[in-house]
Amino acid sequence: MKLIKICCVLLIIFLPYNLSAEETEDTKPIYIEKLEVDQYSLDYTDTPFINQDKLATLLTNLKKRVYEAPTNAKIADDGRIISEKPGFTIDEDQFHIQFRETFYNHDAKGFHVPTQPIYPRVDKALLEEIRTNQLGSYVTYFKKGNKERSHNIALAAEAINNHVIFPGEVFSFNEVVGERTTNRGYKRAPVIVKGELSEGIGGGICQVSSTLFNAVDLKGIQIVERYAHSRSVPYVPPGRDATVSWWGPDFTFKNKYNQPVLIRAKAGNGKMMVRIFSSESAEHFTGNRR
Repeated sequence: MKLIKICCVLLIIFLPYNLSAEETEDTKPIYIEKLEVDQYSLDYTDTPFINQDKLATLLTNLKKRVYEAPTNAKIADDGRIISEKPGFTIDEDQFHIQFRETFYNHDAKGFHVPTQPIYPRVDKALLEEIRTNQLGSYVTYFKKGNKERSHNIALAAEAINNHVIFPGEVFSFNEVVGERTTNRGYKRAPVIVKGELSEGIGGGICQVSSTLFNAVDLKGIQIVERYAHSRSVPYVPPGRDATVSWWGPDFTFKNKYNQPVLIRAKAGNGKMMVRIFSSESAEHFTGNRR
């Protein structure tokens, strides 16, 4: 008898991953049978009560299974706008209602896990509006023969391309680009460390952050955080650079326009370009810039 109880407990613990025979891991929606729901009752009680801890574990695991991140609309290289795609997550309120209805109803057969859409922040209509008015731009150049450095520049440029900063938001280069690692495609290339040239993963991306800094040096942009290199760099005039490092300096700025701001960035053939756009009605907030 004791062995049977232990087996039942183990079954309940691993039940969040249990699906009916017709279901596969990628099938939506997930179906939970009445028999599975009944096993979430508290042990050693005559009255049926739901074990809230086990139910919370079930919900957490199901959320991981169901969740699909939304995809923002973006502008392709040829100028076409690729439409947004909504994501999905569990409708927790409906889940609790349906779970309890199934648990307390002896005639219930089960229920499909309810989902709800997650809408992306940037849709096609927004991009149509904010792509029309160019607020600023900047171009720098690099030696395309240095393949590793050119590769890193192009990768970081793609990371900030099509990024939208809403009014009052702060853009962080490190957060948007992410950690520069070999697993994410970055290669070893020359970097400046304490005034000396050396090699490091992601060498070259400071040219992207410096180009971006010069492009967003506008009345409606508040530079929040910027650091200069310990020695001059060849791609921008003295004092016009913005060094970044994953474990060190970041380049951040705040959108003080009344409209979202769009970054368009592209690198190739020895040329790094950043353009800043917003809508025709974009106006910056009055007050101190810095």
